[in-house]
Amino acid sequence: MEQKFDSKETPNKYQQAFLESKVETNDAVVAAEVEKILKEHIAENDNKEVYQFLLNCVDLTTLSTTDSERSVAAFTKKVNDYWTNYPQYKNVAAICVYSNFAEVVRGALEVSDVNIAVCSAAFPASQAHIETKVVETALAIEDGADEVDIVINMGYYLDEAYEELCDEIAEIKATMGNHHLKVILETGCLKTAENIKRASILSMYSGADFIKTSTGKIYEGATLEAAYVMCQCIKEYYEKHGVMIGFKAAGGIRTTADAVKYYTVVKEVLGEKWLTNQYFRIGASSLANALFQSFTETEVSPF
Repeated sequence: MEQKFDSKETPNKYQQAFLESKVETNDAVVAAEVEKILKEHIAENDNKEVYQFLLNCVDLTTLSTTDSERSVAAFTKKVNDYWTNYPQYKNVAAICVYSNFAEVVRGALEVSDVNIAVCSAAFPASQAHIETKVVETALAIEDGADEVDIVINMGYYLDEAYEELCDEIAEIKATMGNHHLKVILETGCLKTAENIKRASILSMYSGADFIKTSTGKIYEGATLEAAYVMCQCIKEYYEKHGVMIGFKAAGGIRTTADAVKYYTVVKEVLGEKWLTNQYFRIGASSLANALFQSFTETEVSPF
């Protein structure tokens, strides 16, 4: 899947951006760097303060075929009840649902500091007319969504149709106003560090406010190696342009130990500035209960 440029051709603006990037793309080196970070720093982050912080970074997610207005309203009620029952702790960052349920969450949510996130634009395959993707996103915003998660058009990426891929992201972003756009790279499909770097660059230059690892629906979910490459791209973009892009890990992150590993990578690569739920999220469902149980030392499952 890894793509190469013809050295006889003049690089276009996308190829030039890839060539100018200094982000490490040797997969073995990336794996070694992740291992080194965890070996040196995981212990210092394995504590209740970090567990509480991580809960406040969770996009509490339900993306099921069986979701309904009733089930999504009940899901939202759990977040309301958490706020009532545990006011001493910060809540999750957002509730994440399919785009057609934004209005349901908006009507049921009683907590002001929890955002409404939706998966839109023909999630998870991203296979639809651009007009369909734009309308779906616009309707979700109208219904109350604060944030929108979309998947890059993998067909465009594999065909090296970078102009079309970037135009699509930019067009969806344009319909959202100031609302945050999270662009999902589907790293389990991209596989290599080189591809993950290129998809990160394309997404950030096209208007992504966050770049996100995976849907958790079709391909392998988040990996620490993908997170490392994406965070390095975010760091490089910030150094060049002074713009902070958020990072979201999703797909298969279920345990406190897993979450602490992602926290450690983000902290070591991007630094303290990114340790806020404005710039760091984890998309999950069961993880929220695992984190709560870890910092309260109970078996209670509020979510």
